[in-house]
Amino acid sequence: MHGLGNDFVVVDEIKNQNLVNKNLSDLAKKICDRRFGIGADGLVLLLPSEKADFKMRIINSDGSEAEMCGNAIRCVARYYVEKYNPAKKQLEVETLAGIIKPEVLENNMVRVDMGRPILKPQEIPVAVEEEPVNIPLEVSGQKFFFTAVSMGNPHAVIFVDSLAKIELEKYGPLIETHPLFPRKTNVEFVEILSPKKVKVLVWERGAGATLACGTGASAVVVAGRILGHLQEDVEVVLPGGSLYITWKFGESVYMTGPAEIVFKGEYILI
Repeated sequence: MHGLGNDFVVVDEIKNQNLVNKNLSDLAKKICDRRFGIGADGLVLLLPSEKADFKMRIINSDGSEAEMCGNAIRCVARYYVEKYNPAKKQLEVETLAGIIKPEVLENNMVRVDMGRPILKPQEIPVAVEEEPVNIPLEVSGQKFFFTAVSMGNPHAVIFVDSLAKIELEKYGPLIETHPLFPRKTNVEFVEILSPKKVKVLVWERGAGATLACGTGASAVVVAGRILGHLQEDVEVVLPGGSLYITWKFGESVYMTGPAEIVFKGEYILI
């Protein structure tokens, strides 16, 4: 499945836990390899849950586990509704970032209550004492200013004059692994087109450059509103397409975007 080109191998483990004793890190690396495996940004598991309709686990293509993923949760929400309960459109999904609430809409669109953003440095986490807004950061001789936001996972949002000047493959991994971020970070470079529209390039922690990032798009709007750049409703244009984000101060962030099923098949465990 994919959400705007951010693609996942989705495995249903709700009724039969075939992978319970498997090394998921090694398995994700093999499955997500685009030449020797199926190819994906991540391996996503649906598991039984006592707290919600089901539990979602996300293993990135490098074998690390993510707390949350906005594109992945749209995918699993659509999958679950179509397979288990077509009449149930509003779900609760257990994640490492807490209970997330997606709603399956028409035309393969899914709206997700992403919860309230986390802005305290120690909870993001980011190793600064002050409010993590417009913090200077220098990598490879280039100075950027980032605003740190957590949407259950950490993000460094950087507003720039033009994305055309950004060498994502160069600066993305340097910022992701910078000592300021104890658990690494996702990185978003943002060009403002208007107060209601931005263009974004994403470097995802554990996956590299991706075509879209739901938590990243949410973090972008939060940072943009804090800095006074953006309004409540914003179209976030990513390489894979647009997500629609709404955030009122003090409330949950809402993200709306598509979820697509590409193909179904079998993978032989060796």
